[in-house]
Amino acid sequence: MADGYEFTNDWFAVNAPVWRNILSDMKPKRFLEVGTFEGQSAVFMAEGCAPAGGFEMTCIDTWAGGIEHNPAAMSEVEARFDRNMARAQAKHAFKLRKMKSESSLALAQLLAEGAADSFDVVYVDASHQAPDVLADAVLSFKLTRIGGVMVFDDYLWRMAGPGANDILNAPKVGIDAFVNTYLRKLNVVVGPPIRQLYVAKTSD
Repeated sequence: MADGYEFTNDWFAVNAPVWRNILSDMKPKRFLEVGTFEGQSAVFMAEGCAPAGGFEMTCIDTWAGGIEHNPAAMSEVEARFDRNMARAQAKHAFKLRKMKSESSLALAQLLAEGAADSFDVVYVDASHQAPDVLADAVLSFKLTRIGGVMVFDDYLWRMAGPGANDILNAPKVGIDAFVNTYLRKLNVVVGPPIRQLYVAKTSD
């Protein structure tokens, strides 16, 4: 995904083969990303889905960073996201909605606008704090269509340094709480030991 894009990491690259396998038969038209950073996964979706036409993407982020980020660096992270999306739209025609907001507020806004059950793929990758992840998961589930896929990043991520022993400083507890509570309404498509957890919504 070089091709003029600006990424300072390769976090998404290891996950791309799994995404290709899961999405190969879906041909998604609507993608929601909760936590987008520089837009690497958004570019992946644009490159893979936009050429077919009619593709729409909504990206949510505060661009303020989490407790593991340097706040002073986040303005340039947002600028890289903007440039990457402009580059993607110059190559492929698709509709992009950027929502600079706390994820819970943006997700609630989408629901209030009538977007329930409308997204084919929802990627939850915002805060790494378990309570935040759980809130994002519950709201995102409402926005995912039946048959759609929810992807949870950093399933096995743990904070380094101070706070590392606090299990709530990691996404896993929040993700597990969501999956266990909604077990009758979803199927786990791909799970551990990989870095992400993928679930398909089977009912509302």
